[in-house]
Amino acid sequence: MRVTVVHNAASDQSLPDEQDVLVQVETVCAALATLGHEARPMPCNLDLSDLRLRLNAHEPDLVFNLVESLDGKGRLIHVVPSALDAWAIPYTGAPADAMLLTSNKILAKERMEAAGLLTPHWIGPYPKDCHWRMANHADLSSNRWIIKSVWEHASLGLEDDGLVGGKDSAALTKILKNRSAGLGGACFGERFIDGREFNLSILAGPNGPEVLAPAEIVFEGYGPDKPRIIGYRAKWDTSSYEYRHTRRSFDFPAEDALLLAALEKSALRCWRIFGLKGYARVDFRVDDAGRIWILEVNANPCISPDAGFAAALERSSIRFPDALARILEDAQALRQVSPAPEGEIISVGSPIADPVSSHAAMDELAFRHEVFPRDVDAVRRLAASTGFFYPSEVDVAAELVTERLAKGDESGYYFTLCEKDGHLIGFTIYGPIPCTATSFDIYWIAVRPDYQGKGLGKILMQKTEDLIRDAGGRRIYIETSDRPQYAGTRKFYQRCGYLRAALLEDFYGPDDAKAIYVKIFAIEILTGSSPAPAG
Repeated sequence: MRVTVVHNAASDQSLPDEQDVLVQVETVCAALATLGHEARPMPCNLDLSDLRLRLNAHEPDLVFNLVESLDGKGRLIHVVPSALDAWAIPYTGAPADAMLLTSNKILAKERMEAAGLLTPHWIGPYPKDCHWRMANHADLSSNRWIIKSVWEHASLGLEDDGLVGGKDSAALTKILKNRSAGLGGACFGERFIDGREFNLSILAGPNGPEVLAPAEIVFEGYGPDKPRIIGYRAKWDTSSYEYRHTRRSFDFPAEDALLLAALEKSALRCWRIFGLKGYARVDFRVDDAGRIWILEVNANPCISPDAGFAAALERSSIRFPDALARILEDAQALRQVSPAPEGEIISVGSPIADPVSSHAAMDELAFRHEVFPRDVDAVRRLAASTGFFYPSEVDVAAELVTERLAKGDESGYYFTLCEKDGHLIGFTIYGPIPCTATSFDIYWIAVRPDYQGKGLGKILMQKTEDLIRDAGGRRIYIETSDRPQYAGTRKFYQRCGYLRAALLEDFYGPDDAKAIYVKIFAIEILTGSSPAPAG
């Protein structure tokens, strides 16, 4: 196979983290050669027209994407993957939308928070934008805050003086303003979690993503006055104290088994929530109370021989060329198009803009209403992959399939299931509300993370509503939590024409209200008996 290894251009004048990409290129090209592939390195910059001409001349079967920045700006990390998507050239690693979402640390934190994952509270960013947040006033002076770049990685600008405390809102805002220019033009404050630090690397495989051997960062000789943080010197300055006194450990006592299992589960949830591909790394802090905090999701971690990913491969007994073979295989799978803007429906897996009006696009999706025994596990896996439901809730979804299989229509549960290439990618569960004449509940609507934002949820909702209307239904009720992380869910219901009918305070728990939404169909004159929901 002809593979072009595209990477950001670097020179002797580049910073150490930028020069490291050349080591990665050399390592990847050598490993690809051992696999029998023809590998050619190709540096790139902001001249995308030139890149396209050179790619056309090489005619690669696949691009191995090692672009970490363009023109020295990490915020442009998603540009080359976006261009490759537009040129229909397959490439390794995370898709463009995942690159954008994970490279902006605040967007990533918002996604994690929406999925119910713990990530440290933050203030900022500066300059202010639509993502501005100021933490609870009482928390400001009582916590320490790490000042971080919004976009730049490699711990740019992160050293001991990046940790501040005892500041009020005005002082913190001033600090952000003063430091933003040196942190890629935008920065924010993240609450410092004092505890153990872990890195978990993930590699795609034939049976799904595999979490490699977990690593803990050990801070040796750090006194009480020296913050335990991985700054730029600790990563790149080989002569520094920080570099020589932070080490990676893969050895854990038996009592860490449950913690490591929880870290692995959180890493896999990040993989699914962000729609990652190929390989990735998730960085954690664990506080003294044992709570797991996600610091960062790295969609294209460094794969130099001395980097953490390579060390995790070795500890997991996976040869580097074999890991590249798995990354290449994952890249050859069908790559989905980027999500549409909010409110726009696009075809799932197709550039056609309106799947509802396109027979060709709709033919790519298979809808059915009968459930089979295999759906018990399929529904369980899909519901769990969204990251929005507690394990007990996931069990309930699977139990409803089991009850439908056992009792049929008498169960009161009906299904709309959507498959692509034989795999379940979305479903709804609905049914008539007992002791009512024309009211229905939609109990579940779930879409696999890599298909979210592409209009499938609205298609499923429309099909389910049509079935309910045909069955004589006149009112549809849906309920969800009123917590902030479910704001996207509530907006989706509202865009589908549902109105909030009630709010039950503290229903699920303290400060966790139940929001009930309703959609009322226009009253029509009915003749004859109402048909039953599709079964």
